[in-house]
Amino acid sequence: MSDEDIIGQVRETVRQLCGGFPGSYWREKDRERAYPTEFVEALTEAGLLASLIPEEYGGAGLPLSVASAILEEIHSNGCNGAACHAQMYTMGTLLRHGSEEQRKKYLPGIATGELRLQAFGVTEPTAGTDTTSIATTAVRDGDEYVVNGQKVWTSRAEYSDLMILLARTTAKDKVAKRADGLSVFIVDMREVVGNGMTIRPIRTMINHATTEVFFDNMRIPASALIGEEGKGFRYILTGMNAERILIASECIGDGDWFIKTASDYARERSVFGRPIGQNQGIQFPIARAHAETRAAALMVKEACRLYDAGKPCGAEANMAKMLASEASWAAGEACIQTHGGFGFAEEYDVERKFRETRLYQIAPISTNLILSFIAEHELELPRSY
Repeated sequence: MSDEDIIGQVRETVRQLCGGFPGSYWREKDRERAYPTEFVEALTEAGLLASLIPEEYGGAGLPLSVASAILEEIHSNGCNGAACHAQMYTMGTLLRHGSEEQRKKYLPGIATGELRLQAFGVTEPTAGTDTTSIATTAVRDGDEYVVNGQKVWTSRAEYSDLMILLARTTAKDKVAKRADGLSVFIVDMREVVGNGMTIRPIRTMINHATTEVFFDNMRIPASALIGEEGKGFRYILTGMNAERILIASECIGDGDWFIKTASDYARERSVFGRPIGQNQGIQFPIARAHAETRAAALMVKEACRLYDAGKPCGAEANMAKMLASEASWAAGEACIQTHGGFGFAEEYDVERKFRETRLYQIAPISTNLILSFIAEHELELPRSY
């Protein structure tokens, strides 16, 4: 069976699954700021969250293009994959750089849903996207590391069993390169929450289950270290392209949802004796959003192709994420404008999706930093930061 056939089957599976989680389900979760446990469990039981895990560890061993289609389809059907998308790219750090013992210990449980790997402890309040300036430390003490510091925007920490944690193991002023001296750990949160780890929710404009996490002399076994000490920044970077591509896929799905929702409403809504979709002032923004979304989708597809072929795709992944997030926002703008006042009513789901898709011009990395990356690495302009 070809990858295209697999993707077609996966899309149909996702469509059927999402049919059981209508807008009313998501509105309730949004109002209560509740985690969509039932949705995540349904995705897990269908094997969708294990698509990238190799078969020898209980997964499907499928390419990134399939994971991309899963998340795109989730969002194009009005649902939200943010509650679980991190598992698809964070586990790559473990898969690519973890020991065979670590892979055997964790990946089968992640594949079945017995374990959730949703938390990614990287960003800090004082460092932001300057990851090499993080201040959280992990100091070796015999057979353990002692961790002290703080993370912020660690989404899904309250609903995860495991965390991929980046910490400094060598002081910044004692390394030759600023990216050196950082290490990655896989932390079993079940053993440390309330015992060195404290999680505090952050209430935001969308239901994203994000938190700040504090480490106070948190002790973890030395066996939690992934790969070699001091090389963690490089390990984290290897997963960034997948993260950008998958987030871009969600944006494509959002864009498609906005365009369909706006078009359906424009055909049905009549004012002054004619459907509003007959007016070019309504047509043109929707048509432009459609063109922009389809163009961004081609960049996402190209980024997937390169990633799955094992070729460099940093520029394509970043451009895909930037273009897709901008396209979904433009589609959301057209959709809410088409609906007028009804676009602000909860029951139409437009305002919820409008808030949700706005996040992706900021996270996982801001548009300005993507433009800086393109300027430096593609156009050979002087580094700006």
